[in-house]
Amino acid sequence: MRLKLTIAYDGRPYQGWGTQPHGNTVQDHIEAALAAVAKEPVRIHASGRTDTGVHAIAQVVHFDAPAAMTMNPRNWVPALNTKLPATIRIMDADEVQGDFHARFSAVSKTYTYDLCTAPVLPPMLAGRAWHSPRQLHITRLEQALAILEGEHCFRAFAAKRGNETEESIYVRKLTKCQLEVIPLGYQISYQGSGFLYKMARLLTGAAVYAGQGRISPAELKNLLNQSADLPHGRSPFCAPPDGLVLDRVEYP
Repeated sequence: MRLKLTIAYDGRPYQGWGTQPHGNTVQDHIEAALAAVAKEPVRIHASGRTDTGVHAIAQVVHFDAPAAMTMNPRNWVPALNTKLPATIRIMDADEVQGDFHARFSAVSKTYTYDLCTAPVLPPMLAGRAWHSPRQLHITRLEQALAILEGEHCFRAFAAKRGNETEESIYVRKLTKCQLEVIPLGYQISYQGSGFLYKMARLLTGAAVYAGQGRISPAELKNLLNQSADLPHGRSPFCAPPDGLVLDRVEYP
């Protein structure tokens, strides 16, 4: 039985999503809970990784249950949650077809990023929003997001993992870059077919800098669709992880 889990977590206590030798990642905790329930090691495959401090409302993973287990998919939710920290929760479990893959079957992802523009960051928003009290020109911010929307080469908005090759594909299509007013600030939503390493944070940093008048629309455009050998070819404006949330992963 192949199972799909929908997971929510507060990213602050963990060193990102992907498994590490120290064992304090979201994946490590979930696999430990699965091993405790299944009585054997179980490997999960996620829709993608999130960085240290990044949160999720609906991360998606899949795994193959041991052949001897006949537990109803819904019963995996309470069974796993009793063995997980309160900051990680299995929200749903469903049986899926054997060819379903949490990463490769996904057709789009949506990330949101919260900005707090109040003079003082409320304690309840610490680690949950980027405190940016510097004056922000909303029209400029919206113009910047409009520039980023669409299909581009986002090489300038991708941090290096160390395994890049000349054949690495940097072209992505953002179907939505939207700004919404929320209490004490703004929320940016990005929807696209796929995201590069730290892409959402680099997009947010550049858009906010444009909204503050620190870079021009022309300079932002110059960061798009350029070759890697151009000087200053990467955006230097990376937003902190605090306000970033993996909001939704969609499948056919």
